[in-house]
Amino acid sequence: MTTATLRSLGLAALASGLLCFTACNKDKDAAPENLESAEDNGNAEDENANIGDIIEVGAPDNEKLSNGPVREPADVARVFGTCATRTYNAETRTLTIDFGTTNCLCPNGKTRRGKIVVVFGGPYRLNGVVQAGATATVTLVNYFVNDKQHTGTRVFTSLGSGSFTLDVQNASIITPDGTHSWTSQRTYTRTAGFGTATIQDDKYQVTGQASGTNRKGVGYTAQIQQPLVKNFALGCARHFTAGTVNISNAKGQSLVLNYDPTGTEACDNIASVTVNGVTRTIRLK
Repeated sequence: MTTATLRSLGLAALASGLLCFTACNKDKDAAPENLESAEDNGNAEDENANIGDIIEVGAPDNEKLSNGPVREPADVARVFGTCATRTYNAETRTLTIDFGTTNCLCPNGKTRRGKIVVVFGGPYRLNGVVQAGATATVTLVNYFVNDKQHTGTRVFTSLGSGSFTLDVQNASIITPDGTHSWTSQRTYTRTAGFGTATIQDDKYQVTGQASGTNRKGVGYTAQIQQPLVKNFALGCARHFTAGTVNISNAKGQSLVLNYDPTGTEACDNIASVTVNGVTRTIRLK
């Protein structure tokens, strides 16, 4: 795929929905604190993906032109519809996506309000391609998703050739059940799909870790053990097709999530969770 605007950042971030596996939340062999940590981490990564997608479609086609057009207007309608007002200041290289002060139902079924503010830095794009060293720094201003406030700073840094890092700092999700806070570092390495116009031949490997405190006040770490594989081929893009993640909590309990229990990198929603030496097959949602 040919990289344009923040497409490489947004699409790969879209793939970062780690650990969204509510199918296992009734597993009697797993400690509740571990499952809550896994669920919290999954929700956090899911919104990181959504933010990446919003940045991708809202990014200016020409960074040097204030309030210039986006590259694909149809993608804007797909991602946030009529819920947000988009402004771009070329002098400060600042993009603001404003969802207003009251909830608006977005096309993905989630309500949003508040602002996503993005400051672009580093080299400008060359022929529409994001150059190595280019950055997008994201801050959230009174930003709520389904009435849960999201905070923190996210920095996307291009490594060139469609690869990038994502650094999340001082992030939190404030819910009626408590506050989940975390930091995370991810590297997204593109392994296929160079030089083509379609995303359907793109593949990424994802490495990195996260640490935080879940909404019940229990500390946890989430470490990718074997690189996660994201395949954008038709029918494959919703879930990772390979890789493992270890989640441990401050009480010394841990579980391992395996996205490829059959070793075939199949494009399906089958994964496994291992807790206390017992492995169970689950279906990702």
